[in-house]
Amino acid sequence: MITREQIPAVLDHPVYDADGSKVGDAKNVFYDDATGQPEWVTVKTGLFGTNESFVPMREARMVEDHLEVSVSKDRIKDAPNVDIDGGGHLSEAEEHRLYEHYGIRWDEAWQQANDPARGGWASTGPESVGEATAVGTGDGTMRTGGTGDDAMTRSEEEMHVGVEREETGRARLRKYVVTEEQQQTVPVRHEEVRIVREPVTDANIDDALSGPEISEAEYEVTLHAERPVVETRTEPVERVRLSTEEVTEEETVTGTVRKERIETDLPDDEEGRRI
Repeated sequence: MITREQIPAVLDHPVYDADGSKVGDAKNVFYDDATGQPEWVTVKTGLFGTNESFVPMREARMVEDHLEVSVSKDRIKDAPNVDIDGGGHLSEAEEHRLYEHYGIRWDEAWQQANDPARGGWASTGPESVGEATAVGTGDGTMRTGGTGDDAMTRSEEEMHVGVEREETGRARLRKYVVTEEQQQTVPVRHEEVRIVREPVTDANIDDALSGPEISEAEYEVTLHAERPVVETRTEPVERVRLSTEEVTEEETVTGTVRKERIETDLPDDEEGRRI
């Protein structure tokens, strides 16, 4: 059980759930009006710590530099939103909602609060555990239940928007082989035989009379032709790679924030004024 003397070590320190997972940082501690003992602690959760959830301090304990509570992180994040009045006071109805959410029986809470052996106060009914008051916040300011202070603190929630990086897809390069036909025209040459006849003249008379007068003879000519020859060679043609570039777009984010309003109820003032 957390005592009053340990509260300074609780505020602004991490809060861990029953499984050892960090939930957030403790900001406010609410005391039971009947027992005067710490009853609830508010924990900043969510992105930038914008949400503040009520967590029961039953069975909570200090472990080194952090507070360890007996409920799970998911249960804490799903806790109902509690609207605290300007005096930092937790009403009986709001505390009922929290007891129901965390599975705490109201009659058991009353018995514990009124058991002198546990430091409770004697009472004739459950109203002794019906309300809790915050007497300190994590930022060092004081929020009281209406005693010793003649001013109210009006607070507003501010929406802080951030971004988180997530994977949206994958791109890859894949190389494969295809076969295609290509046509190319090349000139080719070949030899053909033609008969050339020339008369015997004084210029070639000697060649004409060099052989026998009457004989048989044979002469052979070798013919040549060119034919296309196809040869393939592998040549590098380009380099391909994947690269990423960041594109900035504008997106509109909508959220809800709560603001406290203070109404005045003055004599001879037919319509209350709002601040």
